[in-house]
Amino acid sequence: MKKRYGFILLLLLIFAGALIPENPQVPVHQASAKDWHKDSFWYYPWGTSGVHKGIDIFAARGTQVQAPTPMLRLYQGEWRLGGKVVLALGPGWKLHYFAHLDSLEPNGFYLPQGSKLGTVGDSGNAKGKPPHLHYSIVSLMPMPWLMDDAPQGYKKAFYLNPVTYLAPR
Repeated sequence: MKKRYGFILLLLLIFAGALIPENPQVPVHQASAKDWHKDSFWYYPWGTSGVHKGIDIFAARGTQVQAPTPMLRLYQGEWRLGGKVVLALGPGWKLHYFAHLDSLEPNGFYLPQGSKLGTVGDSGNAKGKPPHLHYSIVSLMPMPWLMDDAPQGYKKAFYLNPVTYLAPR
């Protein structure tokens, strides 16, 4: 009996996470589509990863990086390639990855939409390049209809296109 209730609770939790409304805003303060290249998502060839699984939003160093949706911060720190990074869980069971930050903002576990995460920079493997935010979105719920024959195209079932995600609805 307990296993059945646990399974039902898990299904309700998954369903509830999928129902949280999303109305994302661009994660770099006052940035717009002119600040990234629309074809940079899944650009090939791209460094050691093969393809570029996000977009780079260019802005002046120190520009505020903000939560595009309400989210839960899962990790904040430094990674070799990403430099100063934030990883957060947003609505619809989507992980949002913010990399190459210049500074990190220690403001808790729950992040309301618009909360400051840090500032734009060039940390990690972006050192010496123009300041930008690398922004990726990974769905924890696979979307196989997004796969295609591009290099590593099967991974598109998980990596979502931030250009499409940020487009006005």
